[in-house]
Amino acid sequence: MNTEQSQAQALHWFKSSYSGGEGGECVEVATLPASVHVRDSKDTSQGAFTVAPAAWSAFVAHARHAH
Repeated sequence: MNTEQSQAQALHWFKSSYSGGEGGECVEVATLPASVHVRDSKDTSQGAFTVAPAAWSAFVAHARHAH
């Protein structure tokens, strides 16, 4: 097991500061140096998908300007 895999077992998940406390449609994100993990906050048993930090940054930048 490499360092990234062992770190993934103890991820620190967080939601956006824009997420309300009512439990609406949210995702949770956990970051590691070489990966960003994303999951559904309402059903964490479904697992997560993982992307490179650059891909996540590009997605967030696009979403920020897409309103």
